[in-house]
Amino acid sequence: MQLRQALQMLDWCALLPSWLCLRGATLLDIVLYLLPSLLLALVIRALANRHPIFFLFTLAGTIAHELAHFIAGLLTGARPATFTVIPRRVGQGWELGSVRLTRVRWYNAAPAALAPFSVVLLPLLVAWWRTRSGLQFQWLDLALAFAVAPQFLACWPSSVDWKIALRSWPYLLIAALGWWVWTALF
Repeated sequence: MQLRQALQMLDWCALLPSWLCLRGATLLDIVLYLLPSLLLALVIRALANRHPIFFLFTLAGTIAHELAHFIAGLLTGARPATFTVIPRRVGQGWELGSVRLTRVRWYNAAPAALAPFSVVLLPLLVAWWRTRSGLQFQWLDLALAFAVAPQFLACWPSSVDWKIALRSWPYLLIAALGWWVWTALF
């Protein structure tokens, strides 16, 4: 109990963006709210590795992951052609879903392939919404924990996603170097 009191005494809103501190939501409340979902995500991950029936618990995350690719593909001109969240056996593992992009180029490869990073915003927004007026668990939060947990599993791009994203790396490096030179000179 002393640790919680010490953490509450810190002025978290001095460290956070102002929009995150609106209506009393604090970083500590958000972290405490998301902790059960993070632990549940680890349980889901362990169970899904043991038996394919537990893929059902990852479905919400798979949908969010593939939708992130699909929307980023639309916005960047990568032309998404197919969208599926039906698991299928691939070699020794499973492919839980996929989006086929028909026009991946140097300028849209990284945004489309790394789009699942944006999925982590869903749990953060849910936590902010539920902790705006303080940390109070209700029955709804149990259901939200099961909906939010798979998002933590889905926010990391797959190995295939990283390979596609590498198509953009030379240009991202040149852009970063250009930005660095621009800010150093001006």
